[in-house]
Amino acid sequence: MTELHLWLRHETRTTERRTPVVPADARRLVESGVTLTVEESPQRIFPVEEYEAASAKPAPAGSWGSAPKDAVILGLKELPDDPTELTHRHVFFGHAYKGQPGARDLLRRFGAGGGALLDLEYLVDDTGRRLAAFGFWAGYLGAALAVLQHRGRLVAPLTPTSKEELGETLQPAAEDTEFSALVIGALGRSGRGARAAFGTAGIGPTSWDLAETQNLDRPALLAHDVLVNCVLATTPVPPFLRAQDLDDPSRRLRTVSDVTCDVGSPLNVLPVYDRTTEWDAPVRQLHERPPLDLIAIDNLPSLLPRESSTDFSADLLPQLLDFATGGAWGRCLDLFRTKARELGIAVAEGESGHV
Repeated sequence: MTELHLWLRHETRTTERRTPVVPADARRLVESGVTLTVEESPQRIFPVEEYEAASAKPAPAGSWGSAPKDAVILGLKELPDDPTELTHRHVFFGHAYKGQPGARDLLRRFGAGGGALLDLEYLVDDTGRRLAAFGFWAGYLGAALAVLQHRGRLVAPLTPTSKEELGETLQPAAEDTEFSALVIGALGRSGRGARAAFGTAGIGPTSWDLAETQNLDRPALLAHDVLVNCVLATTPVPPFLRAQDLDDPSRRLRTVSDVTCDVGSPLNVLPVYDRTTEWDAPVRQLHERPPLDLIAIDNLPSLLPRESSTDFSADLLPQLLDFATGGAWGRCLDLFRTKARELGIAVAEGESGHV
């Protein structure tokens, strides 16, 4: 492969503990000839010293703006507001291609600086299957928090933990009553994670996927106590919950955990709320009578940062080792250019926007 310089940035969101590359895989990258710079980060689950031991070069937190222009800036969640002109190629979850709030501003920053967004959500193989994803752990935690909330045992603020410790809290207690749960999108990564968490909690959920949602049985949906949504819609579909469903006096549904958190998108299948919830206040009541509680946290896997980072990094490593060969990365670049042009934003072509 041609020489590649990866710059692993510090995440500005205070609740973001994950990393797209763990130290063990950092060593593999360096041994393969990749130059790896890792910013210091007080919250990253792996300290910078572990990356230094893998022969990565340390850098101050937030210093990626001064990185060499050919460096690829690697992260997970949103960028800070500055600089307003983005000159580098950035790899992260941009959430900018489905009309989400702030999408146009983000793409305009790339257009102004001549950089490019290589969105991890759209790093896919020839069949459209994502090559690296946190989905299993997102689903696992979405269901786990729903169980704890429904049983009255969810404690705020949320704090990162381990799978073993979380599993202990999910074990049913003698005073717990049975309840019914529904997972929509049950066959995908997130759905499998949600079903695994329900299994740990001693609950056998109803599992719906595409076949069950093509002609949605809304009364059956509302007859469940807990709903975990794991559907990432790519085309418009009828919403699973509507405003009038919240007013339905016969509704048994009391707890909704939206793993997808597609709030603000026209493809949102749960258009009954307008903002996500946070670690310090993970639950918001959407309706008082009959009650309905919402959990909608958009970085759920960060609550299990070590496990989720290790799995994601293992998936991403071969893609980073193949970075210069085009393929999936070339498709990411083409999609970025297409989406920017659709918004009337001019982006760099040729050598300045190469993969």
